[in-house]
Amino acid sequence: MRIIDCTEAEHGPAILDIFNEAIANSTALWDYKPRAPESMVGWFAAKRQNGFPVIGAVDDAGRLMGFASYGTFRGFPAYKYTVEHSIYVHRDHRGHGLGRQLLERLVARAREREVHVMVGGIDATNAASIALHLQLGFELAGTVRQAGYKFGRWLDLAFYQRVLDTPGQPVEE
Repeated sequence: MRIIDCTEAEHGPAILDIFNEAIANSTALWDYKPRAPESMVGWFAAKRQNGFPVIGAVDDAGRLMGFASYGTFRGFPAYKYTVEHSIYVHRDHRGHGLGRQLLERLVARAREREVHVMVGGIDATNAASIALHLQLGFELAGTVRQAGYKFGRWLDLAFYQRVLDTPGQPVEE
């Protein structure tokens, strides 16, 4: 297994498959309908435009087993040191520590970019994701009750955050 930087051309279809499986079968993504292939064009463009990483775990044959990224938390200038991250592991590779490796690498990339706060929005019943975040130093920042509705029930959205020791010299600009 290797951790790599994902590209749209090489990994876009595999990322889309992982997204769509999560949409259809979990509350990890709060979409109702599968995403179309062309949605990946805009998704990758936004990552490139903002310098946001898309990292992946690939097996020895180069097949994507999972990926992680972060993006804009809120679109106001004073939030520029805060990002919202997400991690998705292919259903055949869950429970083997890939999520942990991806999140550890994502935290390192955030530090390199001088991010100050990483935020993860997690379905409050997703015990595995919550445990992973707690193990890696994230803390519960708050829960928005009944923030979403999927699979015939209301979902609570728990926000977990980790404050990093960067940037060394924050500025208002």
